[in-house]
Amino acid sequence: PAGAAAAPLPEEDCMKLNPSFVGIALSSLLAIDLWASKRLGVCAGEGSAWGSARPLMKVIEVSGHGIPWLLGTFYGLCQSDSSAAREVLLNLLFALLLDLVMVAVVKGVVKRPRPTHNKMDMFVTISVDKYSFPSGHATRAALVCRFILRHLVLAVPLRVLVVLWALIVSISRVMLGRHNMTDVLFGLLLGYALYGVVEHCWLSPATAPALFALW
Repeated sequence: PAGAAAAPLPEEDCMKLNPSFVGIALSSLLAIDLWASKRLGVCAGEGSAWGSARPLMKVIEVSGHGIPWLLGTFYGLCQSDSSAAREVLLNLLFALLLDLVMVAVVKGVVKRPRPTHNKMDMFVTISVDKYSFPSGHATRAALVCRFILRHLVLAVPLRVLVVLWALIVSISRVMLGRHNMTDVLFGLLLGYALYGVVEHCWLSPATAPALFALW
């Protein structure tokens, strides 16, 4: 009948007409992340605002790459004649390998594309490196920074330099246009957490005698 009250909408239709606050907030944060990351990508190309600094940023990029760290750690492990040094280096090697695996897994699951303003001229990449989340350089920087500060005896100025290196490597990822800010922030958190895993699973002659027998 014409005067009859309109039938109430099904619950699922009401939900569609009233998007959740969480969904709106996440969409807004994502938009802000993309906008700010593009604005901060001042070295993304030679024609960018700070394009002349791009070569320096790429040197910093290499300093945080996994291959130099893996090769350097393996070389040190082979050359070391101290059992204590071998234990530290073997655990650093384990940490670096764990970092590579975890970052590759998360990138393969999330599959977030690189920023559109990024130039794919990165130093030695693999298939999952076409994805952006999380930043492997930021993850590695946080992990290595915590590891060095915990297991190497360094003077205060050197400890400050290690922290600055980790921060500069992380910031450079956004400046080069390689990553969005959230990629880097999550990478730092993941690297910080992975160090805790390494400490929990610390390899020693008592816990992994077969590994130490190789050296």
